[in-house]
This record gives sequence, structure tokens and C-alpha cells, in this order.
Amino acid sequence: MPAITVQNPLELPKVAAVAVANRPRRVSSVTTAPRGLEGEGFPVRRAFAGISQADLDPFVHLDQMGEVDYGPGEPKGTPWHPHRGFETVTYMIEGTFLHQDSIGGGGVIENGATQWMTAGAGILHIERPPDALIDTGGLFHGIQLWVNLPARLKMTTPRYQDIGADAVTLMTNENGDAIIRVIAGTLGDAGGPGVTHTPITVLHVSLLPGGQLALPWEPRYNALTYVLAGQGTVGLERTPLSEGQMAVQVDGDYLVLSASESPDSRTEALELLILGGEPIREPVATYGPFVMNTRAELQQAFEDYEAGRLGQIPADHI
Repeated sequence: MPAITVQNPLELPKVAAVAVANRPRRVSSVTTAPRGLEGEGFPVRRAFAGISQADLDPFVHLDQMGEVDYGPGEPKGTPWHPHRGFETVTYMIEGTFLHQDSIGGGGVIENGATQWMTAGAGILHIERPPDALIDTGGLFHGIQLWVNLPARLKMTTPRYQDIGADAVTLMTNENGDAIIRVIAGTLGDAGGPGVTHTPITVLHVSLLPGGQLALPWEPRYNALTYVLAGQGTVGLERTPLSEGQMAVQVDGDYLVLSASESPDSRTEALELLILGGEPIREPVATYGPFVMNTRAELQQAFEDYEAGRLGQIPADHI
């Protein structure tokens, strides 16, 4: 881990240094993600479990998929299913997933690539490992994030973005001990390739042992730091944070992150998923695959799905 990296980080553009007058964000909570199963039975960690929606807004749901090394015949995915009212983001760190949807979007998501699907008014899609991976087995590790849409965009036209691994913006810090992947939104003057309806920033950061990172952060955004692998600390108070844990950071202009001096034998760096966005501050009603504002809108979504108004499975479906 991960697929997208460089031999010499010092060759990358550097993230802007934080101003002396800026305030570091403090840690308001640390939670540990419980384990579960998704789709046809692939293992996940529910990264947002135990965190209030007020702290998550505009994000709704986050699963860490794997990390698991499948044997032959073991890889699993999800069957065809509907969505409405939000955006799904699938980022594959290692391994391969196939995606197809009812508006013609789809392709291969692998080794650092991202598929960004705006469900909007309604869409059907499927995600599954390719037959070759099912036959042989192999490593599977990624995340799926749900990003809410404001009420005025709940019924926007669905769209699909195929973000190749080579499209991700790479940056480092002054010491070159961090690789920062900007998947969507902005970090200082740099922007990621993902086009978002809701103002957000999505980063995947690798921090080498003993490395320290100060990230400028939009004061209007919330800040969520999730450990994909490794151990370290967060905040000037150096709150410990390890694999499967999420820190919520509040009240400040920049984030402070540190990697352990002595990583465990299976990780070469502290791997972090860092999320932030402008809160929508609207009522959230969720049930199954739909994210709306009211229970009545959820009921309408189910009725529209059952009537076939959220799309049809393509004739050439996978």
C-alpha cells in the first residue's frame, strides 16, 4: 500500500506552510470503527460509527473495504442496487473492482483509481471483482464514501466520473516525509480531479515513520482523520491514533499529524484518509440506499425504485 507513490517525494510540489498566526485544530473525539460485512459478504470497517451527524456533515457513510488477501473463489462484491440523494465515492488503494451503472457509466477501478458517482435523482449500479480475481484471489483494499447533497440538488441529473490513478494530484511537505494525494477539492492552491457538488476535500496521506505534517485546512470545513494502516498521533496534544480509528478535529486553521517512529511489521507508513467539507446543515433522513431530507421523500424513493423510475439494468450488464 498504496499503489500511487513516488521514489523521491522531494520532487513533488510542497504544501504551503501554515502561518504563525494560524490555530491548530484540537481533537474533540476518537472512535474505533467496528467490523462488519457488506454486499455479498466482503469485510468492512464502519468508520463513522459512534460519531454524531453534526460532526460528519456533509458526509454520511464511510466503509474501509478490507484490507483482505482473498483466496481463490473468495472475492465478493455487491449486486445491482439503487441510490438517490447523494454521491458515492469508491477509491481502490489496492486490488480491482468493476463498476457499471444504469446511465452508461462504469469501468475498472484499480490501484489508486476512483469512481465518483452522483446518484442524484436516481441510479442503479453494481460493483464486483473481475472474474480473473475471483478465480485467483488477491489483495483487496479500498474505501467507499457517501457525500450528501443539499435539498436543492437531491434530484439533480446523475453523473459518473472515472478518475484514473494518474489523475490524482501529488504533493509533499517541506521535509519530504509525506506523500499527499488530493483526490477531490483543494489543498492550498492545489486541486484534485474529482468534481463535487458539495464543497469538500478528500486526501490520502502516507506519512513515513517519525514524520510530522501540518496541513492548512479550510476553517469552514469539518475535519475527519481516519487511519487506514499504521500508528501515529493527531493534534498538538499528540492524541494516539491507530488503524481503524477516526479523529474529529475542530476549531482551527490547520491539522497536525505525526507518524510513529516504529511502525509495525506490516506497514511502511502511517496511511491516513483525511476528509473535510462545508456542512449542509439540513435534516438528514437515511434508509438503506437512499439519503433524503424527510421520511416522505424516502418513501417516494422506494416507490419510484419499485416502479422502475430509478433506471433499468442495462442489457449488457455485468
